[in-house]
Amino acid sequence: MKLELREAQLNAIQMLRDGFAQGHRSQILVGPTGFGKTEIAIALLEAAKTKGSRTAMILDRIVLCEQTSQRLDKYGIDHGVLQSGHWRYRPQEYIQVCSAQTLEKRGNVDAVSLLIIDECHQQRKQTTEFIKNNPDIKVIGLTATPFTKGLGKTYSNVVNPVTTQKLVNDGLLVPLKVFVSKEIDMTGAKKIGGEWSEAEASKRGMQITGDIVAEWIKKTHEVYGKPMKTIVFCSGVDHGVDLAKQFADQGYNFISISYKDDDQFKQDVIKDFARPDTEITGLIATDILTKGFSVDDVHIGVSARPFSKSLSSHIQQMGRVMRTHPSKEFATWLDFSGNYLRFRADWENVFEEGVQELDDGKEKAKTEPTEGEKKDSKCSSCGALWPRGSDTCLHCGAVRERKSKVTSVPGEMVELANGAKVIDKQAWWAMCQYKIRYGGWSAGRAAHFYKDKFGVWPRSLNDNMVVAPDIAFEKFAKAKLIQFLRSKGR
Repeated sequence: MKLELREAQLNAIQMLRDGFAQGHRSQILVGPTGFGKTEIAIALLEAAKTKGSRTAMILDRIVLCEQTSQRLDKYGIDHGVLQSGHWRYRPQEYIQVCSAQTLEKRGNVDAVSLLIIDECHQQRKQTTEFIKNNPDIKVIGLTATPFTKGLGKTYSNVVNPVTTQKLVNDGLLVPLKVFVSKEIDMTGAKKIGGEWSEAEASKRGMQITGDIVAEWIKKTHEVYGKPMKTIVFCSGVDHGVDLAKQFADQGYNFISISYKDDDQFKQDVIKDFARPDTEITGLIATDILTKGFSVDDVHIGVSARPFSKSLSSHIQQMGRVMRTHPSKEFATWLDFSGNYLRFRADWENVFEEGVQELDDGKEKAKTEPTEGEKKDSKCSSCGALWPRGSDTCLHCGAVRERKSKVTSVPGEMVELANGAKVIDKQAWWAMCQYKIRYGGWSAGRAAHFYKDKFGVWPRSLNDNMVVAPDIAFEKFAKAKLIQFLRSKGR
């Protein structure tokens, strides 16, 4: 099969070439799940080979090495695989598919002109040292989530040719229908490096296993009329085993896989699950399904592993169910972890605008939403997430009291200095009221914040209108906070 790229993928390659021409030797290609980063990488590897240059692609999991090798075979491209015990060890080939772990044991690949690093946000020490010590090699990192601190020290340019929203709009990804369910209580839980420990999360996750199973049964029949293929991101190995048992008790075949299982067993289970006639209803795992897992006809994702700061993992997990399939108009996301609300502002920003910079600090522990925010975020009838700017539930049609949708106030429309948007002063003030009610702001702080935005004090506005802040509001608030901290020398 001949490799054919879409226009956006061709644009990505041109943007990378432009970056190299501008003097950036190490660049990151950011692309959402479903964009086809691997196909872009293969096209670059093949182009370099035709010029007589040796290239390599580094992957941090054995299954990803195998998948990439199979893709190259699909397009009839000769290559070798540098992985312990692999039958395709062919060091003479111009294209090498490399296991990061094998390279770390044997030493890095030699004499290449182009190095492509999959999931580059993982930042393996030996790989970053190799890049640093070989300034003549061109480097491209691939990721959907470039939020790891320190990436800017290794890569000097970001190429993000398309947003997740664009892929959804173009029908290359499906939208998510989100339900906010009973949350695993992580109050006071132990953290390691700013993230809740897996052992603690697993222990607490098991306390609501019955709720997870019951809610899945309810929603899969309510939304689809029958059980549908599902992946569950559990809190730990014990939690996964407990979930599989309780699903089995209800008559559903869910299989839990973990690092404790034989690699061949895991590959066989995933291969079976990918079949359209599989008897496996769902897979359960902690990290195994987070990246490199691609089964397009999965309809439901269950989030049952709370993250305090890992926006990357949250986005990667949602991406596993957003791939298109003829049987899917949308995917369903059941959130028992609290992650969707915890990362909602950051996720919507990435969804709509993509990523244009590195080391932006997104991977920091998030402030927990208040109970009021959690209650206001979902439909009281079905638990579906309220859509921004609407009081009508898109799932069940329930209508809440019109307190979050602001109607236009004549004469209160002002244009931003750049002329790009029109902001409703009443809407902005309603978002300030939300912060007063649920975010701990004082009335004075809200008034000064409003004046910073519009240059005038809030007058003749309705204090009873309350709207959850949108991305523009949160960005402005963040900018003002940074400005304040800098003024204090922090």
